[in-house]
Amino acid sequence: MIHEGTTDHATTRPVRVAVVGAGPAGIYAADILTKATPTATVDIYDRLPTPYGLIRYGVAPDHPRIKEIITALHQVLDNPRIRFIGNIDYGVDVKPEELDQFYDATVIATGANQDRDLDIPGIDLPGSFGGADFVSWYDGHPDAPRDWPMTAAKVAVIGAGNVAVDIARILAKTADELLETEIPDNVHRHLVTNPVTDVHVFSRRGPGQVKFTPQELRELDESPNVEVIVHPEGIEFDEASLATIRSRRSVKMCVDILQNWAARDSRGRTRRLHLHFLQAPVAILGTDRVTGLRTETQQLTGDGWVRGTGAYTDWDVQAVYRAIGYLSRPVADLPFDPATGTIPHAHGRVLDLDGDPIPGRYVTGWIKRGPVGLIGHTKKDANETIASLLADLPTLPTVTHGDPADVLTHLQRRSLNHTTWAGWQRLDRHEINLGRPHGRKRVKVVPRDEMIGISNTPEPQPDTRA
Repeated sequence: MIHEGTTDHATTRPVRVAVVGAGPAGIYAADILTKATPTATVDIYDRLPTPYGLIRYGVAPDHPRIKEIITALHQVLDNPRIRFIGNIDYGVDVKPEELDQFYDATVIATGANQDRDLDIPGIDLPGSFGGADFVSWYDGHPDAPRDWPMTAAKVAVIGAGNVAVDIARILAKTADELLETEIPDNVHRHLVTNPVTDVHVFSRRGPGQVKFTPQELRELDESPNVEVIVHPEGIEFDEASLATIRSRRSVKMCVDILQNWAARDSRGRTRRLHLHFLQAPVAILGTDRVTGLRTETQQLTGDGWVRGTGAYTDWDVQAVYRAIGYLSRPVADLPFDPATGTIPHAHGRVLDLDGDPIPGRYVTGWIKRGPVGLIGHTKKDANETIASLLADLPTLPTVTHGDPADVLTHLQRRSLNHTTWAGWQRLDRHEINLGRPHGRKRVKVVPRDEMIGISNTPEPQPDTRA
């Protein structure tokens, strides 16, 4: 394993690496490589004009503590041996074979940003939404729609992870509660019209199998306008649940919180957020739009799993959001396993259809292991992948255009309007300045063209003449 700050794998050969994806996985890979090898330079590509991936476009705007990770990522991107090249779509704007002439290796770190399918009747009805799509909308993703239908008074959210909790919290809160965050203006305008009175969150398994963190759970109860209601009929435990509670402190903390909430009296707040356990969705009801959700009560089987009991409940809801996991997209010219949403690999080396490593192709992050785990897992992934890359380096062909300026010249010849790290810093300052008069942390710029224009327009310099 490579340890940060060491040069166990140091080489005197110049190493040029392209990383595709400017989220945490890609940035950590660049950081580990440049620390391990002083001759390495890295260009991090992203199809978006901005860095940080799901940290910018996948974390709810009322999560300032989680977004503090941006400070650490910012420090990595300040490294002069790491360049950010944004607004370049790998496989569309540049082909893999194009980049081979400029880089010894390419590391794929494109993450996961689309919804996993839920195969139940009614899933395609109007009013049935993918959670990832909603997250992209409220986070101001430039490729997301500007509008969102806010017509449902009663809403169902399917899932028991952090994304499901985020979605439920954003739907239940009043728009004005979010004004102090970096929520985009168009999102705030729509949330003002949100008529919601009840948000129901459904988990197929019990409280001993929840995937959200204690911090995420507690944040549900911080709104002065939202009553969190835990329905006690789903608070059940089997032997596997009890073993998990005993062995994992975070699960025990979540269970303690849920049990306390289930026993407390109503506080009479205007909006209600309901948590239901051991309820599996089996159908979304309606003919021309969502009018309800049918769930089947589940029974714990002793090993942490569940089985249906044959008892069904129809819930009066007018919208359903599924948040049952993210899924990666295929990457140009590389094998892809659609069942797991991952690129086949061995220790980060991408494998072809025969199971042999493809020279110069590596993978890290969620598209390597699936959309599970926390930041620590992402760093471990990157460590393994970079160790494989450096071990392979003597066998990789020398690039024909190794000067870092060559690839920028190539992009300019192709008339590809890319963004840079300096450009992101200009956009960052611009968004912060937009929020300052209103007491907000920032106001996000949403349209892609506007982001690119601000990023690529130098700021006027002060007149220093006497």
